[in-house]
Amino acid sequence: MTSSLLRPRRLARACSAAAGGDAGRDAAGSTVPTRILDWQDARVTALVRSIAATADEGRAVPVHAGQVEALRRAHRRIAEVVQPVYSVQDDRPVSEVLRRNRGSCSQRLAVLEAVARAYGVPTRVRGLLVDGTFWYPRFPRMRQLVPDRVLLAWPEFRIEGGARNGSGHWLTVSELFGDLGELSGAVGGGFTNAGAETLFEALSRTAIDWDGATVCPTDGAACDLSAYVLADLGHFNSRDELFSLHGQALCGMARLLAEPVLGRRTASGR
Repeated sequence: MTSSLLRPRRLARACSAAAGGDAGRDAAGSTVPTRILDWQDARVTALVRSIAATADEGRAVPVHAGQVEALRRAHRRIAEVVQPVYSVQDDRPVSEVLRRNRGSCSQRLAVLEAVARAYGVPTRVRGLLVDGTFWYPRFPRMRQLVPDRVLLAWPEFRIEGGARNGSGHWLTVSELFGDLGELSGAVGGGFTNAGAETLFEALSRTAIDWDGATVCPTDGAACDLSAYVLADLGHFNSRDELFSLHGQALCGMARLLAEPVLGRRTASGR
């Protein structure tokens, strides 16, 4: 069973508030740097330059298509240069993640957000409280140390133009590599949260569906992860804002004790 002792009290209040109808707040998003999304740091700007160097500048594409392709390149580059580990410091600045060359899925998603903001693409996050049992396959012998609920900051990007009447629209990171229906038909089924593939890498291969709108083939893992969502906290202008209001997945003492071990434990099996 999971443990309720390791999570901040604010997560329990957040879940109760969402159940009472207080969720659904909206957010305009932003491109400004924050403490976590410190995209003006030299390490982040160097990453942005390295991503730009791989672009095919000879093609003429619509602005919205160019933005999406740039974010896809950024995702692939981050997957290459930032080793996946089980770090529990969700509020670690992106520049520090890059200095260490390792990060959790949450931290690597933050790197992607920082790169997007450096490109001038506004970002925001959707706050989801996810059942701790979702992480059982990662920690089969440590289930009692898994928090009963985990706060997930799920990024969205404000893309200019496109098919939606030519106006800007919010693109969830789940659909960065295609719509959910298309991704759900990928070979291998959905995301198992076990083995070498992490949630960050899985985004480019399969549907990550927190809302129950997608059905994967029955011969593979499920794409519909909505059963794990305990509460939808709505949207926030940044993950800084979300964590400031609701805390991180683990309480401060648990993070202090766990980070020296989990922060170096690889999540990819490499």
